[in-house]
Amino acid sequence: MSSALTRDALEAFWMPFTANRQFKDQPRLLARAEGMHYWTPEGRKVLDGCAGLWCVNAGHGRKEITAAVAEQMATLDYAPTFQMGHPAGFELANRLVKLAPGDLNHVFFTNSGSESVDTALKIAIAYHRVKGDASRQRLIGREKGYHGVGFGGISVGGLANNRKYFGAMLPGVDHLRHTLDIEHNAFSRGVPEWGAHLADDLERLVTLHDASTIAAVIVEPMAGSAGVILPPKGYLQKLRAICDKHGILLIFDEVITGFGRLGTAFGAQYFDVMPDIITTAKGLTNGAIPMGAVFVRKQIYDAFMKGPDGIELFHGYTYSAHPAACAAGLATQEIYEREGLLTRGAELAKAWEDAVHSLRSAPNVIDIRNLGLVAGVELQSRAGAVGARGYEALVKCFEKGVLIRTTGDTIALSPPLIISTAQIDELVTRIGEVLKTIA
Repeated sequence: MSSALTRDALEAFWMPFTANRQFKDQPRLLARAEGMHYWTPEGRKVLDGCAGLWCVNAGHGRKEITAAVAEQMATLDYAPTFQMGHPAGFELANRLVKLAPGDLNHVFFTNSGSESVDTALKIAIAYHRVKGDASRQRLIGREKGYHGVGFGGISVGGLANNRKYFGAMLPGVDHLRHTLDIEHNAFSRGVPEWGAHLADDLERLVTLHDASTIAAVIVEPMAGSAGVILPPKGYLQKLRAICDKHGILLIFDEVITGFGRLGTAFGAQYFDVMPDIITTAKGLTNGAIPMGAVFVRKQIYDAFMKGPDGIELFHGYTYSAHPAACAAGLATQEIYEREGLLTRGAELAKAWEDAVHSLRSAPNVIDIRNLGLVAGVELQSRAGAVGARGYEALVKCFEKGVLIRTTGDTIALSPPLIISTAQIDELVTRIGEVLKTIA
């Protein structure tokens, strides 16, 4: 621990999604970052295997982003976007819609993935209402889904630990079955073959609740936070067809898959499935400044624009399209375009796949899942101690100079898109060495 940061100094910060007592007894501090690496306060170099928290897609310390934010702050530090505007907000929105598939050509700015999800859910319900279909208020999520930590997001989310402490969630929410099936799909390379029929679970929920009550279905094209859970071949296409059949909106939560993670700008393009709404954040600004964006199709936006003059949607945030965040977003998109980073995941996918699957023979590995520049290495849980083996892997990898992310006993990997093949080998080799030391 840095001599300037005593044990007592750690207490004031109640850390998110952290075992606070364990961490503060043995803190893991990051003091500097550049390119593919972090450095600890003592100067130890740590290879970033998870792009910070799925967000630093262009690598750390991008001077172009720093310069753009500094210039914006010196010119216009803040401007309201309630009944006002500033040029950077419109410039960024126009740039983003050019990346999006189909007619997802309107953007509502938020400050995080959680806010993007709650915004999307509200827009979906309000859309049916402005169309005169107010009975459609039910929301359908999916087991093992993660959609942030707002009350809407944890309601449609399907992670028990994120829900159980907070009592009743939003009413009228139900969940599809998840798509993780190690028995049928263990060690699949890329999208698994088995399981498209799991999309038919939506028909069961339609029968149970009646389609006339359902506003939207929200899923992650590829679930990241639950441990890299992939959709089987044809699954998302079937989900889209069922939604179309019953007049239900389909929302893709692309907070992780947006901005190049799978080798395309959005997961919707990778899977060739057109959602009605896409939620994003994370890679939008390379993690430099908090920002999110919700993309909606033209028909949704137009439905709100047909009423009498006045505010069409009573929703927004003080920091929607914050000038500094817009500057970071614009600079980030320029880097992605100039360096071809939105498609680099596709170029590296085979080398990445071969590398991570080399861990198959490591002790306690029961499954490996990969897609684009994402991988999940699932470890056998210890009896009566779910997550303990994963946590030990996290700590030992950090000690060995590698930053990984763990969800329970699954190691999740999603490095910056600038990673080299040599760094892929280094990352996987070190993880393999650590796994050999864990009983």
